[in-house]
Amino acid sequence: MGGGFLFHVLTGNLSHQIEHHVFPDLPGNRYAEIAPRVREICARHGLPYVTGPLRRQYASMWGRMLRHALP
Repeated sequence: MGGGFLFHVLTGNLSHQIEHHVFPDLPGNRYAEIAPRVREICARHGLPYVTGPLRRQYASMWGRMLRHALP
């Protein structure tokens, strides 16, 4: 969940996408507040909660897209 307030605003809170899907009616400015609780819930249930620098996330996304696009 790297990045500061301005980063989150400029990216439309994409770094808090899972929080958006868990709480779709919650205003975007509250996602950072609930992120630690969502992360703990994911850990408790063995679900991945992916975090990291934007560059690594972007590269990972392209890697997954290419892997799933190939026969």
